[in-house]
Amino acid sequence: MRIGLLTEGGYPYATGEAGAWCDRLVRGLPQHAFELYALSRSAEQEERGRVPLPGNATLRTASLWAPADDGRSYSRRERRRFADCFGDLVRGICAAEAGPFAAGLYGLAELGRDQGGLYAALRSETAVRAVEAACRAPGAGRALQAARVPDLLEFVDELERLLRPLSLDWYGDLGRVDVCHAAAGGTAALPGLLAKRFFGVPLLVTEYGVRLRAHYLEHSPDERPAVRALLAAFHIRLAAEIYARADLLTPGNAHARRWQERCGAARERVRTVYPGMEADRFATVGEDPGCGDPDTLVWVGRIEPAKDLVALLHAFAEVRRAAPQTRLRIFATAAEPGYLADCRSLAAQLFPDEAADAITMGENPVTFEGIGGPEAPSAADAYGAGRVVLLSSVIEGFPLTLAEAMFCGRATVSTDVGAVCEVIGGTGLVVPPRNPKALAEACLSLLRDPERAQRLGAAARARALELFTVEQNVAAFGDTYLLLLAQGPARPEGGIPFAQPPEARVPGHWTTPTWATTPATPADPSAGPAHGGGAVPAPASGPEPGPLPVSAPARDAVSASSGGVVSGSGRGAVPGPGAASSDPALALYREPSPEPGPGPGPGTAGSASAAEAAA
Repeated sequence: MRIGLLTEGGYPYATGEAGAWCDRLVRGLPQHAFELYALSRSAEQEERGRVPLPGNATLRTASLWAPADDGRSYSRRERRRFADCFGDLVRGICAAEAGPFAAGLYGLAELGRDQGGLYAALRSETAVRAVEAACRAPGAGRALQAARVPDLLEFVDELERLLRPLSLDWYGDLGRVDVCHAAAGGTAALPGLLAKRFFGVPLLVTEYGVRLRAHYLEHSPDERPAVRALLAAFHIRLAAEIYARADLLTPGNAHARRWQERCGAARERVRTVYPGMEADRFATVGEDPGCGDPDTLVWVGRIEPAKDLVALLHAFAEVRRAAPQTRLRIFATAAEPGYLADCRSLAAQLFPDEAADAITMGENPVTFEGIGGPEAPSAADAYGAGRVVLLSSVIEGFPLTLAEAMFCGRATVSTDVGAVCEVIGGTGLVVPPRNPKALAEACLSLLRDPERAQRLGAAARARALELFTVEQNVAAFGDTYLLLLAQGPARPEGGIPFAQPPEARVPGHWTTPTWATTPATPADPSAGPAHGGGAVPAPASGPEPGPLPVSAPARDAVSASSGGVVSGSGRGAVPGPGAASSDPALALYREPSPEPGPGPGPGTAGSASAAEAAA
């Protein structure tokens, strides 16, 4: 099966969990061919390089940051057509109307396909005036009506970047995949939305972090209120269109699913698939429940305001009053320098350095450390430093650090945010956010009862091994691909599943047989048989630059015919027994043979034989 995997700012250019699940998916399904279509967000991201791709993956990249001006000019008819489509789009944005937004979006996509790009049109004065008219029209919000010329120019500039996928040249290839899988919502899913609209390709959208929610959380102090309101309205309408048109949505947790359903996703098309994590990395610590200091509390994550380390430090001050021997070790995977400095300063004020006697150097009971040092060379070592792991966030999606702590068999104390309750499922303690006293009491209850902490840790590990492993994640998506292919409607252009399998692209010099390209004609007595007995044309003379793809009818014949083989020299394809004269693949799908024989069915033997010939 050919899977078109769509990403934005992630795999294969991003390291860490943002792209790790995509890499595990591609490597976990080697029987499928993954065609990666990546949207990069910055030049720095591309310069840092990308992760090595397995043999079943190919890559095409388009940048959302580089200028895309092709220097072309538009005719009067094209300008009028653009004005109508763009006017519908911005009217749908400002008036919150789904119909005009969808009509404008697909109209612009058709114009970009016909004219080769929309860069100049989206940055024209016509676009600015259309946005201004939509903001001044009745029904627009107060923030939109207050937009001024600088706001309009900034929004049009950002909108051109967001709509850049409409001008890409991907859709000729993307329209021939079996399933489009968007690894995120928003702009990443836009190419899949167009492939479904124009070619009928089934669309699967996976969101481990809801893109619309992320937009609301991303706030710059320099951002203009009118621009923020316009961008929020665009993302709302785009999310609603994606959720309405996708064949299946796979949120990573119930928290993300609720966002999708509130934006219009039908419940019967939503299926939760938890992220997959490598359990083997934490096996050493998880299988040794007695390791770690029983008087040490551990926190692991990115140090930023959303993690609320200020409340954590105040809660630890309460713990120290009741249990003076307790320590807090904070392991940072990344940090905002300003917030880290504030937390260090607060820790120094709340916990002065302590010494055992008059000649010993004092130590602070709170330490800020990084993973990769001599005391914690890996994340598993960081979790294994104590018996209880804390999470104090006020904003959280899927808490990956909490799941990692569960793999390590650690009892957890967490704030009730995001998908925390869904992840731990009763195997840890949950307290309200921004409540240091409740957080301290929960920590003390586990410190005073180590047997309870050990029982909770064992239950947490069992739950993580059941729900959050790579194996369950890959198996879920493998089943989902087959489900979409089986339930998907017929393609508008009459395509059939597995019509162009990747195995048919055998390296070598190919010549298409006459029976695969020429329509059936009445038999000529002077000519040879139509099939096996006929002469096969010789290959074209002259050197070739590289492997040539097989024509569509030839690929159909090789993949669909149960007895189809590829000649050992790689010079042509010979149909198997019983092949039809016009199109063997279509004939086999329309009229299955009543006596299939012991061999495998259509779509398997031909693919295998082609692969064997290539080897």
